[in-house]
Amino acid sequence: MSEPEIMPGRELAATTAPDGMVTLAHVIYGLHALAVVIGVTSGAVTVLGSFVGGLPSIVAVILNYVKRADVRGTWLDSHFSWQIRTFWYAAAWIVAFYVLFFTLVGIPLAFVVGIAATLWVVYRVGRGWLALNNRLTLPY
Repeated sequence: MSEPEIMPGRELAATTAPDGMVTLAHVIYGLHALAVVIGVTSGAVTVLGSFVGGLPSIVAVILNYVKRADVRGTWLDSHFSWQIRTFWYAAAWIVAFYVLFFTLVGIPLAFVVGIAATLWVVYRVGRGWLALNNRLTLPY
């Protein structure tokens, strides 16, 4: 296998990932993608809720935290950080959605935020998974 591409200005202590960690990162992206698919098939408004509150993403973020130390300093560290940030930023987006939704004036804006955040989550999962597949690091 070829070495992962390191972004300019980014140095990692070790570029080789421990055995099984690449597979685990694929599984975690798969769990996040499953949460999105469940949200899409169960109703357009619930994609964010499914992503943040669904069992697949909750299991994925727990795996991220449990195994994060094993990838520290490797090119996979950026993926684990990316996955964790995607989950928590999506949680913040859903809080913003509900805050806006429960204000009469904010209902139309809430739907715009919900749609934009859903597209953002799909982008983050897709971009991250493609980068992992190509053995590329992601921005922290």
